[in-house]
Amino acid sequence: MNSSTPTRTAQIKMSTFIFLYFFTWSSSFGLYALWLSQKVGLDSITIGSVFAINGVFAVVMKPVYGYIMDKIGMSKWLLYFVCAISALMAPFFVTVYQPLLLTHTTIGIVIGAFYLSLGWYAGVAASESYADRFSRLYGLEFGRIRMWGSLGWAMAASVSGLLFNYTPLANFLVSSTTSVLMLVVLVSLKIGDEQLRNNNVISANKIVFSDVIMLLKNRKFWMFSLYVAGVAWMMFVAEQQFPRYFVSFFDTKEQGNAWYGYLSTVQSGMEFVMMMFIPVLVNHFGAKKGLLLCGCVVGLRLIASGLTSDPLVISIIKPFYGVEIALLLISVFKYIAEHFHKKVNATMYLLGYQAMIYVGSVVVAPPAGYLYDKIGFAHTYLLMGCCALVFTLISAFTLSRCQSTRAESQTFSPALDTSPVEPVKH
Repeated sequence: MNSSTPTRTAQIKMSTFIFLYFFTWSSSFGLYALWLSQKVGLDSITIGSVFAINGVFAVVMKPVYGYIMDKIGMSKWLLYFVCAISALMAPFFVTVYQPLLLTHTTIGIVIGAFYLSLGWYAGVAASESYADRFSRLYGLEFGRIRMWGSLGWAMAASVSGLLFNYTPLANFLVSSTTSVLMLVVLVSLKIGDEQLRNNNVISANKIVFSDVIMLLKNRKFWMFSLYVAGVAWMMFVAEQQFPRYFVSFFDTKEQGNAWYGYLSTVQSGMEFVMMMFIPVLVNHFGAKKGLLLCGCVVGLRLIASGLTSDPLVISIIKPFYGVEIALLLISVFKYIAEHFHKKVNATMYLLGYQAMIYVGSVVVAPPAGYLYDKIGFAHTYLLMGCCALVFTLISAFTLSRCQSTRAESQTFSPALDTSPVEPVKH
């Protein structure tokens, strides 16, 4: 009983941190596309450019954050910095970001992209990577930690649309306030000495730059990146301006905003539930099949979104994004743990997955914005859904085989690393 109490306390604090982090950003960032469109007044092409520049900065910052995390292990200093950036949400958006977008749009886009990369785009990836390490150190499933982030997003989404209709300032003030609470919880979190002394999660030999070069020469890295380019790009780029498409199904923007908030709550609730059960599914069938299943769900959801003109149907479709998120995250972390050396674990996640996602924002978001205006959201989503299905089929042959409890009699441990990324001799 006594030995389990510190573990339980640490788990509660880590879960609370993840809950507050996603609550903080959902309060403001969940309605980011609507804010750019309705409050700042940007058109589709400019909003696409905003997401593209955001993607450029994210692509740069994510690998930097990953490298730092592999260097510092379980130290929390990078997360402290992320909390501080989040706490500045309200003053930044109100006094810096919006005025610059209105008067000096290009400068505003660049400064906003830098801020959002530090606090959200790279910050969320660092937080999730830290939570993954924490869960493996304590012998827990990552999904049992990350699901509290889904709950935090859902709780914030349930009121964010109403607050947004009143004034976006309320959203930003809520975010800044909860960031301070997030920092307090993080300071109180202590990792057990026993976990740090005896673990197969943190490498004793810290990453050096040559390890990154070796990772980039690894064929598995590029085959995984191909999956991200074909499936995750479509999934996330489509979601960037999906709020605008969703709102168009309703009689007024205010009604659409409110319903989008309600359904975002349902979506995050579905994600919360799936985070509990999908680890069992992925363990049973293997991470590769989890990734392929996610690709099928992404493709079918986007195609269905493009085919419907009914507000009820689009409302039913939207929450399935929560299933995709759970499937993707759980499968990605398990795939990386199985196929890549623990020395480059965070770097692989933030470079091979997170940074690659935002390469998609740079490459796909501007032409997607153009297509939204020229052929409409519906036809664009049909094209993106078909693309996701094609790349899912390709990935069935290019992704590496994964172990599963269904195929193996013994229980697989991520600590058993057969990665071709060898430790560098110093």
